[in-house]
Amino acid sequence: MNRRILFLLMSALLLAANGCSMSQKAKEANKDRVKIGIMLSDAGLGDQSFSDAGFAGLEKAREELNIAFDYRELEESKSYENGLEALVKERNDLVIGLGFSMQEAIEKTAKKYPEQQFLLIDSTSKLPNVHSITFKEEEGSYLIGAIAGMNTKSNIVGFIGGVDVQLIRKFEKGFIEGVKGVNPKAKVVSRFAGSFGDDKLGAELARKMIKEGADHIYPAAGFTGVGVLLESQRAGIYSFGVDSDQFYLAEKAVVTSMMKQVDVAIYNAVKEVVNKKELTQKNSQLGIKEDGVGLAPIRVISLTPEQEDKLNDLKEKLSDGSITVLPN
Repeated sequence: MNRRILFLLMSALLLAANGCSMSQKAKEANKDRVKIGIMLSDAGLGDQSFSDAGFAGLEKAREELNIAFDYRELEESKSYENGLEALVKERNDLVIGLGFSMQEAIEKTAKKYPEQQFLLIDSTSKLPNVHSITFKEEEGSYLIGAIAGMNTKSNIVGFIGGVDVQLIRKFEKGFIEGVKGVNPKAKVVSRFAGSFGDDKLGAELARKMIKEGADHIYPAAGFTGVGVLLESQRAGIYSFGVDSDQFYLAEKAVVTSMMKQVDVAIYNAVKEVVNKKELTQKNSQLGIKEDGVGLAPIRVISLTPEQEDKLNDLKEKLSDGSITVLPN
């Protein structure tokens, strides 16, 4: 056989063998990676708020912790239970339910798969294999209310909630108490959209509030809230973002945003699973003291030195418990 042909044949065989070896190594490496599954909230990806924040936490974990993750949305899964079960069957080390609305589904699935580890965001469960992370949204919302109360010219401010449930009432309660704490004369107009995914409805509710004299509006309504921010900008009044920094959605209107660090909380939970193979705390509640909630940079307006001092004082009092926002 020609030496050149023999050399080429041997080289090809070596490359093929090496390729098989590399492929096997890659498979082994992937087997060792921690796998995370997440069922997103009903608004899904692109809500520019809660779901996107949770997804961002997993993206960061993939980059920094070398995990693998998969996700499901309600639209494709048809039900939360279907999506959660699909993630369990993929043999994920941790399955996350993003949002209070899937508590019933996650508990049904957890009972069916008692060896599976679950994490529920925004609600708590008594089941032993369901861990939870909740937030003190009322504390961050109190600070938003204080800013609105100190700066309103009409003495009328507004709150727009998504669905009328206990969780969103926490945002409303904190906002109202923050407004009244610095400006007892101010009136707070409050409405609920009944949806987290309708930006047009959000804009409509904002228009009605603005006609009533509201010059600052705080939406806690997911994608519905995006409509509120855009309508506030169109009308020339001020608004506030929620869950993530939403300034870039309406740069002439969004004063600041109530930052709910869902991305950080999920990243930290995944990191614990990577390091310890399981979550060690059954239920975690994160407020200002734990850096679970807070404010994005203040833009559009400038606080006076006195207002800045007042805001910092309120942060300290919320953190040390001197101020508590009581439930309705």
